[in-house]
Amino acid sequence: MLVAVLFALSAGSLQAADGPNDAAALKGVTMGKVVFDIATPKPETLVVLLTVVRETYDDLVAQKIVPQMVLAIRGAPVKAIKTNRDELPLESYDAYERINDILDDLAKRPGVRIEVCSISTRMLGVENARIKPAFHVVGNTWVSLIGYQARGYAVIPLN
Repeated sequence: MLVAVLFALSAGSLQAADGPNDAAALKGVTMGKVVFDIATPKPETLVVLLTVVRETYDDLVAQKIVPQMVLAIRGAPVKAIKTNRDELPLESYDAYERINDILDDLAKRPGVRIEVCSISTRMLGVENARIKPAFHVVGNTWVSLIGYQARGYAVIPLN
């Protein structure tokens, strides 16, 4: 899967005017409602997946679909998004920086909400007050997934 994602990224946007498109799937659709369930333990893999999430946002906009995206972060990635990352492994620091750059960019976009699981913060010893202010600490991201799915959001696991 990772190889396929990397190939897609190197080929550029899949929505080029003369290339493949999503017209059949998007016929009659005006809003793209999706929750990305983010629990990928490997920071380098998460960089690739978040890059595709950002491209997905851009592809929806290019096809005149209003994105409504929730990024539900739980498990290991929670450590990467706290305001102080001094305790993170040095060998993955560049990946953590890229993760945060992508998330910061997405958090500024209309229709994007980033949620962080308080169960994960508690279990990983991350104080909720140290989570970036633009992100929303929620009680339980699995409960969020249930709620969003009941409201018509597609759920895409990134783990």
